[in-house]
Amino acid sequence: MNVVFLSPHFPPNFWPFCVRLREAGHNVLGLADVEYDALRPELRQALTEYYKVSDMHHYDELVRALGYFTHRYGKLDRLDSMSEYWLETEARLREDFNIFGLRPQDMDRVKRKSVMKRYFQQAGLRVARGRICRTAVEAQDFIEEVGYPVVAKPDIGVGAAKTYKITNDAELMDYIATKPPVDYIMEEFIPGKIITYDGLTDIQGNVVFDSSLEYSKGVMEVVNQDTDIYYYMVREIPEDLREAGRRVVQAFNVRERFFHFEFFRLEDGGLVALEVNMRPPGGLSIDMFNYANDMDVFKEWVNVLTHGRVSQQAQHPYFCTYVGRKDHIHYKRSHEQVLAEFGPLIAHHERISGIFAGAIGNYGYILRHPDLPTLLQAAQAIQERA
Repeated sequence: MNVVFLSPHFPPNFWPFCVRLREAGHNVLGLADVEYDALRPELRQALTEYYKVSDMHHYDELVRALGYFTHRYGKLDRLDSMSEYWLETEARLREDFNIFGLRPQDMDRVKRKSVMKRYFQQAGLRVARGRICRTAVEAQDFIEEVGYPVVAKPDIGVGAAKTYKITNDAELMDYIATKPPVDYIMEEFIPGKIITYDGLTDIQGNVVFDSSLEYSKGVMEVVNQDTDIYYYMVREIPEDLREAGRRVVQAFNVRERFFHFEFFRLEDGGLVALEVNMRPPGGLSIDMFNYANDMDVFKEWVNVLTHGRVSQQAQHPYFCTYVGRKDHIHYKRSHEQVLAEFGPLIAHHERISGIFAGAIGNYGYILRHPDLPTLLQAAQAIQERA
């Protein structure tokens, strides 16, 4: 196959996708706007060819690049970046070069939170009441209907960027005065914790790998309050979550893709569908898939492309936890003390790219253990303040 990988160097932990593609015998065609010599050596060795453009936002340059690849290698079979940021660019390129995958007509349902709600409801799932409010009057009318508190967030957006929790009239006025000039959706506040249903589908839309995350607190709270977070992968996915997640897979026609779906778990045990993301969960979560299951999910994605199936079923032998720390917070334990005290639990640790730091911290640790309380005690100790 001829596989074009946009931005193969970023996120920095995604380079194994290209390595596994090359190991399987495919042509891996890298396309980005950084110098070839800036790519890590393993990535350079994996690329059949690399095409540098001056700016990835210049669509005509991307078209020329794909034209060159087509002339050189023939029909392009797949194109991806695994990133939310390039989803619309990828869709346009797939349309222009007739490549399998999401197309421009799919973008509203996978990018706009207001449209997602309709698909959730068609799948028989509960959603938070919400609507796009473009004026102060529309916002006040909605709040009269549902009451405070409400949450306002970009209709198209990712990572809790510029998200507001509004609890009174003064905060509403502040929101109206400071919100960016894009469509915002306002929703009733749901008192519950966010859980996810994540995984990978084959070309028929069958889920061939799945997983679930639970969080210590909401990402909106972490970003807005500039605090820290930990989250963990469960060993057993609740059956109601798996059933709801698979209904979402069908409703959104997710084929040969990673996915990351978010739900609220209510205090009464019920589920409310929140949003879909047509990519792996962010940060180091894809590495956590591997550590939680003693498997290579990068390779299994390539197996799905190559053979239409995975070679290994996830057994979930470990709980796996990501623990983030922020540079501005003074912690009780130094980095060296964390490694000394929790070394047997730590599978991986690294500095986090600045673009993700607001949500998941400047430094991250991945811990794993069959016993959840052991992991959570370690996570809380690593984040303990001085």
